Amino acid sequence: MIVAVHQGPYDELPAAVAEASTRGARILVTAEMITSGYAIGAAAVAERAEAADGPLSQELGALARERGVALAYGYPERAGDTVYNSVQLLSAQGKRLANYRKTHLFGDLDHSQFSPGAELVVQAEIDGLRIGLLICYDVEFPEAVRAHALAGTQLLLVPTALMRPYERVADELVPIRAHESQLYLVYANRCDVEGELDYCGHSTIATPDEVVAKAGDGPELILADLDPVALTRPTNTYLADRRPELYGSLTEGPSA
Repeated sequence: MIVAVHQGPYDELPAAVAEASTRGARILVTAEMITSGYAIGAAAVAERAEAADGPLSQELGALARERGVALAYGYPERAGDTVYNSVQLLSAQGKRLANYRKTHLFGDLDHSQFSPGAELVVQAEIDGLRIGLLICYDVEFPEAVRAHALAGTQLLLVPTALMRPYERVADELVPIRAHESQLYLVYANRCDVEGELDYCGHSTIATPDEVVAKAGDGPELILADLDPVALTRPTNTYLADRRPELYGSLTEGPSA
């Protein structure tokens, strides 16, 4: 399965999907909150938020259907009076497959604009591959990625809005997460400036063994061909060698 990442602005998404389609991509992943902007203030986010099945999903569903490419996009989701930082996965036929609400909120920026989601493992299937969703800061928690691995996620899609000086998350931590949990990980970032935030790019597609596609710090479309069969031959035995009976303290707070 060929997977693509659009590291660029929202208004260039149709062109990116078209190019990805011509290059054989089955899925294209965009950045966190790509449809509205991220660091734009709670009032602006709330104004632009809409339901998961709202006009935006119809518009992007039509784009996915026209090009025959599944699409994962970050957006502000409204559910009643609550606003979430969400990612939605649409099929290549434009149908809504899965919607995930960011569970680990990052600092004052996230907490001032969003409520946290309550469901960590959200999955769907495309072409027989089990796909999971996380957002940005979520992937920095090993427990979140491991929960996906234990639930059978094979391809983990992570829209992000990673800013400088945290490039090491994309460059070092993301490949380690793929390795330790033996799954494919797609980390899709921005590469522009928004207010005081300078997004660093460095979008990454990692297998359990290596980084197979890597963006620089400017607009770019990256692609990688991922083989689902390869995941049936794990290169380490971390998952099999776990001893959950020893890990009870992981659900407790830090010791005083």
